[in-house]
Amino acid sequence: MSKIILITGATSGFGRASAELFSQNGWKMILTGRRRDRLFELREKLGPDTVHIAVVDVRDLSQVREMVQGLPEGFRDIDILLNNAGLALGLGPAQETDLDQWETMVDTNIKGLLYMTRLLLPGMVARGKGHIINIGSVAASWPYPGGNTYGATKAFVQQFSRNLRADLHGTGIRVTTIEPGLAESEFSLVRFGGDKEKAAKVYEGTEPLSPADIAEIIYWTASRPAHVNINCVEVMPLCQSWGNFAVSRKEIAVGKQ
Repeated sequence: MSKIILITGATSGFGRASAELFSQNGWKMILTGRRRDRLFELREKLGPDTVHIAVVDVRDLSQVREMVQGLPEGFRDIDILLNNAGLALGLGPAQETDLDQWETMVDTNIKGLLYMTRLLLPGMVARGKGHIINIGSVAASWPYPGGNTYGATKAFVQQFSRNLRADLHGTGIRVTTIEPGLAESEFSLVRFGGDKEKAAKVYEGTEPLSPADIAEIIYWTASRPAHVNINCVEVMPLCQSWGNFAVSRKEIAVGKQ
């Protein structure tokens, strides 16, 4: 019997790569996203008989609830929830940023993840098996200029996952956080409002992670024996590491003799 994975934000990046990899390994899947045309295209590519699609904005609780309650027979007993939908908007300092962008990041990265998790968990607990895989970021642990609210939302994902693991102790439900560093996808294109030139500069001269790299890590965590829980995987490309602490220095006036 095929296992079932639900992937949010399945129309691009880590979500799409994960859908393709899990499909290759015989999984049935529920793919959600906001772009209807991409969802239909992906279903045709992966196989209409094994893919159920749902046009859903995870920020909208009523849409998420309707989708979960309306899952067709054969797609209801979900084995894995991959909370992948998320985004960063802008890279300006906190004192200049757009509050609407902050709200969108909070609504997507935090509330969307909460809605989906809360509505699917009872079924997993009742069946005594399941796996919540949350896509975080190295920004959860390592701040950088302009990361402000994005990094804070990913810190929430990290801590929520840890607390979720504590709540689910003894239930048979696994919880994992995947925290990628520099990865080339539509992430920067979205962050810079569709500015392709700005997005390209982020990856200029680097060898970043790819969506396929992250999909392989996700699949690996999902395919461990049932008694093994991978708590967290933090992964960066080799070209990325940490820098020195930033120190602001003032000029010291030299007194007259």
